[in-house]
Amino acid sequence: MPVRIVQSKQNSRLKELRRALANPPREKAGPVGIEGPNLVAEAVRAAVKLHCVFAVQGDEQATERLHLPPETEILRFPRETLAAALSTETPQPIAALIEPPEWTWADLVSHRKASPLLIALVGLQDPGNLGTILRSAEAFGATGVLSLPGTVNAWNPKVVRASAGSILRVPILAGTTQDSLARLRDSGVRVYAATARAALPATSVNLTTAVALLIGNEGNGVPDDIATQADGAITIPCPGPVESLNAAIAASVLLYEASRQRGCAPRANHRGGSR
Repeated sequence: MPVRIVQSKQNSRLKELRRALANPPREKAGPVGIEGPNLVAEAVRAAVKLHCVFAVQGDEQATERLHLPPETEILRFPRETLAAALSTETPQPIAALIEPPEWTWADLVSHRKASPLLIALVGLQDPGNLGTILRSAEAFGATGVLSLPGTVNAWNPKVVRASAGSILRVPILAGTTQDSLARLRDSGVRVYAATARAALPATSVNLTTAVALLIGNEGNGVPDDIATQADGAITIPCPGPVESLNAAIAASVLLYEASRQRGCAPRANHRGGSR
């Protein structure tokens, strides 16, 4: 396993990591940065390509515990040098440049064991919400996530951290609204817009068939011009005096309801879906 000790902040690999974290690329536009031993361990388990691992000097055991592939390039830096390149308030001792998984439309809609269950995000802007939705999508057996215009970059470091590694396993594709809705229709997927009112309770809608759940912007919900193109609208009945739910909570509750209807058995330590 090639290991190099580096002192300079001008190291080309370190600059690449800094750029990837500050301006994460969109789909298939280059390597992305991840921070922390837990996420690097998730990347190893998901069998994604590791371009380079960055670690602080003097803590060799931290990288040994990750069981990195033997060909992995490891660069060791002084703690303060590596910390200056990272985005977390409490800098991590390990980071990596990885090749993001490549997903296709078939990964989202072609499933033998169950009907597709998708989340389509319309203008979702909070990275913590997107990361949480990705985590819930994996937990409740969703087959993929569609990122429509206005939605935060899935490889934003805050999204990656909030997903706790699910972003490495849950298929996620970005696309235009009209093309994505057309492809959903062509694939036999019914689209339901999640709304706070004037909609059917989710418990009364059949979510065992191929469905996509439209989740809108945190403040404005699903735009009317997009909601009118859906096959229907669903809501989460709330007996309490609240006007609406947080986007990530709403998506998670709807995913749970779909999972409940589908009779999905719990799967301990599920690692499926990696590529």
